[in-house]
Amino acid sequence: MTDYYLDDFKPGDTFTTGSASISEREIVDFALAYDPQPFHTDPAAAKATIYGGLIASGFQTIAFGFRLIWDSGVLRAASMGSPGFDELRWLKPVRPGDTLHVEMEVKEVRVSQSKPDRGIMRAFYRYVNQSGEDVLSYTAMHLLRRRP
Repeated sequence: MTDYYLDDFKPGDTFTTGSASISEREIVDFALAYDPQPFHTDPAAAKATIYGGLIASGFQTIAFGFRLIWDSGVLRAASMGSPGFDELRWLKPVRPGDTLHVEMEVKEVRVSQSKPDRGIMRAFYRYVNQSGEDVLSYTAMHLLRRRP
């Protein structure tokens, strides 16, 4: 697996993760712990909502996709955390059995002026379901180490 550092990214670079499916049990368990709205926790009650059935919490979807990003290895060698993200959009509900992958495009790379051993990489993320539909998007800022 290739180790990527801040110096290895340039605007326009793209990366695509592997894919994974989310189960009804995962959706309900997450929601019971962190986002207990009925359309996340109760398949029967969810049928009567505007979603017409159970959907994953958006917060779960973010975390689910981040695991795919992490497992891809693209951030593993250099990640020092993140100062935040912008323009988060939940575009389409994620349902039990959906299979997601994540596409990342590097938008900006900037070396820190005060700490030249690191910098910020801004990247746009699209979470895509098995039908090729975008379900979530955001721009993240990653604090990354520079190549040793």
